[in-house]
Amino acid sequence: MSKRDYYEVLGLSKGASADEIKKAYRTKVKELHPDRNADNPEAENQIKEVNEAYEVLKDADKKAAYDRFGHAAFEGGMGSGAGRPGGGGFHGGNADFASAFSDVFDDLFGDFMGGGRGGGRQRATRGADLRYNLRVTLEEAYSGLQKTINVPTSVQCGVCNGTGAESGVEPTTCPTCSGMGKVRATQGFFTVERTCPTCSGVGQIVKNPCKSCSGSGRIEKDRALSVNIPAGVETGTRIRLSGEGEAGM
Repeated sequence: MSKRDYYEVLGLSKGASADEIKKAYRTKVKELHPDRNADNPEAENQIKEVNEAYEVLKDADKKAAYDRFGHAAFEGGMGSGAGRPGGGGFHGGNADFASAFSDVFDDLFGDFMGGGRGGGRQRATRGADLRYNLRVTLEEAYSGLQKTINVPTSVQCGVCNGTGAESGVEPTTCPTCSGMGKVRATQGFFTVERTCPTCSGVGQIVKNPCKSCSGSGRIEKDRALSVNIPAGVETGTRIRLSGEGEAGM
């Protein structure tokens, strides 16, 4: 039986863009999910076909060869794309779907999960924004003024320099998440990522906490900030002071 046209497999017309190819692939993978195809004996072969088509069309060089020579580009050593698409062949059963859906899952949620497969060290946590409601008189609103306000905020502990550990003692890498701040659990086709329960997402363990900040790395302190109130300010106006929020971790 001759192979179907790769564009036809993905429901595309020849000349489709890279974004259109990726979108069509995602749609097909979702349609062929095993949970939706319990009564479809052809689903396994169809996901193989979709995988094979996508392996070629997502690669600019392979796509160009296919557009020029068709399936012959990958048979008998023709062109730079000689050999079967994908290089290592295709595996049967759920392995095909697991591989396909894993790619889609990473595309959709990679950033949310910390950069997709492979991950990286837990990023520093951004400090919280602060809000202060300030009342001014009608005369002050009309003419404008410079005003100093005292804002209660969390700042980096000066004793431990934000590490949360006693002076001279370094925090150790969390053994549960290996410093990543997150742990993963795999169930079937899905990999779920959550905050490490041991280090609470910090990636480090403080065995000898700083007495000044109780190991948090931050202390509560009032901070004086100078705010420029422009002339003609109206009720409800918000003035942003960049970089003046709480200290991050």
